[in-house]
Amino acid sequence: MKSKFSTSWISSKQPRKQRKYKANAPLHTKHKFLSAQLSKELRKKHGKRNIPLRKGDEVLVMRGSFKKKKAKVATIDLKRTRIALENIQRTKKDGTKVNVYFHPSSLQIQTLNIDDKKRIAILDRTKKQIQKTKPGEESKNAPNKVSG
Repeated sequence: MKSKFSTSWISSKQPRKQRKYKANAPLHTKHKFLSAQLSKELRKKHGKRNIPLRKGDEVLVMRGSFKKKKAKVATIDLKRTRIALENIQRTKKDGTKVNVYFHPSSLQIQTLNIDDKKRIAILDRTKKQIQKTKPGEESKNAPNKVSG
């Protein structure tokens, strides 16, 4: 049998290989699987569609019984690919409260936690790449001159 995790693996159509890749991935790679989409304002500002979630980000729940609720990210479970939010809890029959865990695909980031310098650098890097590509795109969109 092949090794548990291959860094050179690109993709496969087979669901079993996709599941194996996600299940056996190291934690630093699993963090990338925790990406949630950005709100329209943040998408325009940073030029990215989604970004990995971090503790302190404010998110909007898009699916489920807690739909349309805003909350901050409290804890992140990398092994289960789940996120717990502050003040969103369920009460068990014995009265104890338990955190509700969400998959990142059902969340939308409203405000980013920009305490980390690395995260700011990542956002600035993508902004610069977009600014470099924009001038070239404008010339492509110009109407084509047909000779004849």
